[in-house]
Amino acid sequence: MKLRSLFFALSVSLFNLCLAQSADTRAIAKQLDQPLEIALAKAGKNRTSLEKVLKDVPKNMKEGAVFLISYMPQRDLESLSSDFLLRNIELAYRAKEKFAWTKQLPDSIFLNEVLPYAVLNENRDEWREELFNRFSKYVESCKTLREAIAAVNKNIRDEVMVDYNTKRKRPDQSPSESIDQGMASCSGLSILLTDAFRAVGIPSRVAGTLNWFDNRGNHNWCEVWIDGKWYFTEYYPDKELNRSWFLADAGKADASNREHAIYASSFKAAETYFPLAWDTNLKYVNGVNVTPTYKALYNEQQQQINIDNKHTAIYVIAYESKDKTTPEDRKKCNIDIFQGKDQVGGGSTKDARQDANDRLQFAVEKNKIYTLKYNNKQGAVEKQVKVENDPMTVTIFLE
Repeated sequence: MKLRSLFFALSVSLFNLCLAQSADTRAIAKQLDQPLEIALAKAGKNRTSLEKVLKDVPKNMKEGAVFLISYMPQRDLESLSSDFLLRNIELAYRAKEKFAWTKQLPDSIFLNEVLPYAVLNENRDEWREELFNRFSKYVESCKTLREAIAAVNKNIRDEVMVDYNTKRKRPDQSPSESIDQGMASCSGLSILLTDAFRAVGIPSRVAGTLNWFDNRGNHNWCEVWIDGKWYFTEYYPDKELNRSWFLADAGKADASNREHAIYASSFKAAETYFPLAWDTNLKYVNGVNVTPTYKALYNEQQQQINIDNKHTAIYVIAYESKDKTTPEDRKKCNIDIFQGKDQVGGGSTKDARQDANDRLQFAVEKNKIYTLKYNNKQGAVEKQVKVENDPMTVTIFLE
């Protein structure tokens, strides 16, 4: 009778919410009725903790509690405490009250991309309060969601002092694990950035591929939601959204091939699961196949920068010396590229903090000679490169 009374009370609460709120909320409440009952039944000995959450959560946050419990993976149904869940819910709704962009989100986006306490399969941290305190100062003067995204993205590295490093303990680190070590994989950095966004009410999720089309390995990054559309960014961001070194690779992804497709994470049930390179048998992280989006973005940007059959790519990597050529030995170096006397581009090579697949790229015309200009320990250097038809990688040494 106690459980039946609880369901009745929840149904009344959700019904009242439905009368007062949007069609989006009404649809969510209808969808959650059966999943909640199933989730509680699967919780085993931890059911009492989950029922306590539903009983103690403030009325205006009841929908969030029902959502989280309804879509929890089995590991969390059996283990997460009521205190952990109540703190996460209350802090998420605090951000919703504080920031104008969060108040304006559709309920479905807030619930699935702001409220969740986890992104992938990482250890369950109480990260929300610390990241709120760290990043609210950067966004408090922002007027729009886009401005807030830029503020977090611009400041996260210097705020948390975490860098990309293959010596990190785990690929799927939680925020506290990455901050404690000062290092993380691309996946750990993406989890950290996504949680930093969510802490200040910015909807975010992780996207990535199990293996690039040319079998170079996996990569994960972040997506953020603005006015009904998802954009991608990274822990080390480009100046603009939807721009990164990996877009050319993402544009060659295969939506029909799980290994080479691109997925975005989801807390609620989705069409499939998000593939994890470190545990391909784990299937409880929900995912959406977003490959067509990235292929369309790539094709659009190809047209914008006029890379056609007349163009190819030069990739540049810099190392300290010829006997130090591991990913940890990569160095940052400013490169200017010239065709004849005319400079046609410039940029910096990636150092050991960046993902190992991330390389400085120049779009160049085929069958022409280019000059790379940079400085090493001896001074100014000019390196001529003859470009043919295929993309090429140029390695430079700074000794």
